[in-house]
Amino acid sequence: MKTLYTILASVVLVCAIQSISFAQSTNVTETFKKHFNETVQEVHGTENADEKRSILNESFNKMITAIDRIESTASLTEDQSAQLHSYKLGIVEKQNELNGLDGFDEIVDEDLDEFSNFSQDFIEQANRTTITIGVTTALLIIIILLLLA
Repeated sequence: MKTLYTILASVVLVCAIQSISFAQSTNVTETFKKHFNETVQEVHGTENADEKRSILNESFNKMITAIDRIESTASLTEDQSAQLHSYKLGIVEKQNELNGLDGFDEIVDEDLDEFSNFSQDFIEQANRTTITIGVTTALLIIIILLLLA
């Protein structure tokens, strides 16, 4: 019986190690795409324009906060850091456009659904910022996005 438990434990350990080795990296943009897709669905499911604007602002703030934390905790190459900074600037620009800041006209209430789709397209097409990071940093991003919910 002890032999069976030892073999079973060994198989589980080998599977765990193999899973960890395959999951050593993740893509930041994929995490943000998933998060913002949920935001767009929430915006479309809401009737009140103020709530829509609030949902979009919160989502942009969460992504900016997550990027700030990534920059401060992850050991990124200079190129990765520049790409992440560029991605962050794009998100800040979308938030400024939403709120009519930094020379933008504020998005009118009737166009918030379209704006959320437009912002989602921006995030979906952000292939230029494909940054591969470690699993612990990816988990940190997910935890940050969940805690800020």
